Amino acid sequence: FGVMNNAGFTVVTGEIGSGKTTLVRCLLRRIEPNVKVGLISNTPRGREELLQWVMLSLDQPFEGNFPTLFKRLRDHLFQQYNSGRRTIVIVDEAQNLDWESLEDLRMLSNINADKHQVLQLILVGQPQLRDLLRSPELTQFAQRVSSDFHLRPLQLNDVENYINHRLQAAGAKNALFTREACELIAKASHGIPRTINILCDTALVYGFATNVPYVDAHAENTA
Repeated sequence: FGVMNNAGFTVVTGEIGSGKTTLVRCLLRRIEPNVKVGLISNTPRGREELLQWVMLSLDQPFEGNFPTLFKRLRDHLFQQYNSGRRTIVIVDEAQNLDWESLEDLRMLSNINADKHQVLQLILVGQPQLRDLLRSPELTQFAQRVSSDFHLRPLQLNDVENYINHRLQAAGAKNALFTREACELIAKASHGIPRTINILCDTALVYGFATNVPYVDAHAENTA
């Protein structure tokens, strides 16, 4: 939604293992050819280091001081825009940024002139990022967030559908987990996909070792 609507800032948050990185990878696979995407997955400190990582993510020269890098970035963005291309920078693990770094990102967004959206920024992080954006120091930043989405844990029916979908994608012909087993997995995982994966993988290994046709709610007794 943020990409399609040229949102200046898009924020995506979720618990550890909720699928944020998977979502980013899905976006990168589906992005249109006329969109240049830079991905930053570390935690830069200071505005010069931040700008260096932005330039590096866009495959641009990143040597020089801040004024030199800023001018180089601005020229690159407008060159892309004038060529009919869009530029997006995604910052993963953004909860590790301090408020000064986030304010530096807001200043970079000032490159956008009038209605010309030459740079879009997507921040992806854990729930602490939402708390950080509520701080008084980042009021101006929060006002520029056009799209804000929080990945919630999967509900019971979603967990069962998620498990069956992954099994089908792997070539399974039948459901290998009973509904009762899915309920236990949903409860134990709190609906977090990564934890669901770990529990299902372990259950399948035990099921194979004990030669059972499917995993039910009493599989642990069989194991």
